[in-house]
Amino acid sequence: MLSDEKLTLIIDRREAETDRSHAGYLAAKRAMDLVLASLLGLFFLPLIFGLVLLVRLDGGKALYCQQRLGRGGKPFCFWKLRTMVPNAEDALALHLARDPAARLEWDRTQKLRQDPRVTPFGRVLRKYSLDELPQLWNVICGDMSLIGPRPMFPVQRELYPGVLYGNLRPGITGLWQVTDRNQCTFAERARFDHLYAERLSLRTDAWIAMRTILVVFGGTGC
Repeated sequence: MLSDEKLTLIIDRREAETDRSHAGYLAAKRAMDLVLASLLGLFFLPLIFGLVLLVRLDGGKALYCQQRLGRGGKPFCFWKLRTMVPNAEDALALHLARDPAARLEWDRTQKLRQDPRVTPFGRVLRKYSLDELPQLWNVICGDMSLIGPRPMFPVQRELYPGVLYGNLRPGITGLWQVTDRNQCTFAERARFDHLYAERLSLRTDAWIAMRTILVVFGGTGC
């Protein structure tokens, strides 16, 4: 029978091995993020430039920055191609005040299936996730990862029933995006973050990356 001292030594050794394995995974993940985001950025640069010109046709800015929460709860500038009309927040407030059903949907999911703020061209960008392409810069800067939890707004932190979000860099894509995506409540995202944290590995990331390709070409964004 093992003594308490030997049992403690074995547990400490296993925890140290787990920590080294986790640190190795994070280092490999960051290296792959830098290489792949740089290559993808160069590849998609002509497309991004063309989309910028098309978005600007309505007279508004093509790129915009939102405050989102990153690793450790630190806010960062989250870049996107604009898919909404100018003064979108005012349009949302007016729509929610007029439509009780839309208010219930917003409170439940923090999204609207029929969002009056989204422009016709913006719907195309969202359908195929093209508005997310500028986030490759966020990955290169270290604010995000290619794969991880969906980045949330600072005001949404109180709605999130979990703590694992802050342990990881948020991702351009992730487990939620390739499964329920637009089907679940905002609070249920925590379940996907927990599952992802339990299965952290390059193999899991590869599976999510392959699923993302299918989702993008399937045009299930909104």
